[in-house]
Amino acid sequence: VQLQASGGGLVQAGGSLRLSCAASGRALSNYVMGWFRQAPGKEREFVAAITWGGARTYTADSVRGRFIISVDNAKNMVYLQMNSLKPEDTAVYYCAGRSNLGLRTDIADYAYWGQGTQVTVSS
Repeated sequence: VQLQASGGGLVQAGGSLRLSCAASGRALSNYVMGWFRQAPGKEREFVAAITWGGARTYTADSVRGRFIISVDNAKNMVYLQMNSLKPEDTAVYYCAGRSNLGLRTDIADYAYWGQGTQVTVSS
């Protein structure tokens, strides 16, 4: 599975961004897709995950109510809509995939990773 993330940029606090992840390579019907982020000097952390069919999602406490993960099966795309952004959301954001329907939050549970996209939130 190949993953390509895009959509990062510079935004003011309170603003919004939508990240996109293009997935290709094989049938994804039994996959879970996730978003992770890594801030400077910090470990990579879980943000959100979704089953490929979109029936189940899970979002980290730190972004719940502000970030929404979604999937477009027809386009093989996964999105992360980020609203009410805060400076502490500044990080490199990565999309990831795992070939199992469990909504996991551990980095080690994801075998497929895209390159990161930088999100910078100014105060």
